[in-house]
Amino acid sequence: MPVEKSLISGSTSMLLLKLLSEKDMYGYEMIETLEKRSNQVFHLKAGTLYPLLHSMEIKGLLNAYEKEVNGKIRKYYTMTKEGKKYLKGKQKEWEEYVGAVRKVIGGVSIGRV
Repeated sequence: MPVEKSLISGSTSMLLLKLLSEKDMYGYEMIETLEKRSNQVFHLKAGTLYPLLHSMEIKGLLNAYEKEVNGKIRKYYTMTKEGKKYLKGKQKEWEEYVGAVRKVIGGVSIGRV
């Protein structure tokens, strides 16, 4: 069953920062990793991803740098200290939100997500 886009769009920055907390990545790598880890629930298009990355860069949440790999120049993104703080806060908000939704729709409180 497809997930409503509004649910996904509110969490996209957090998900991208989570990926970047593990290692620096280039755009297409983020798209593929997100799709794979979410069992194809998250389908980001380049036209959505790059403006979001640019906005996060302007906010100081990440930095970009170029690196040559197999003869190709790729733009990699890395998370800043500010990005790490932002991610931590967003994860806490998300945990609270998921816990509240579970309480309303039923089920056991999951504590940490």
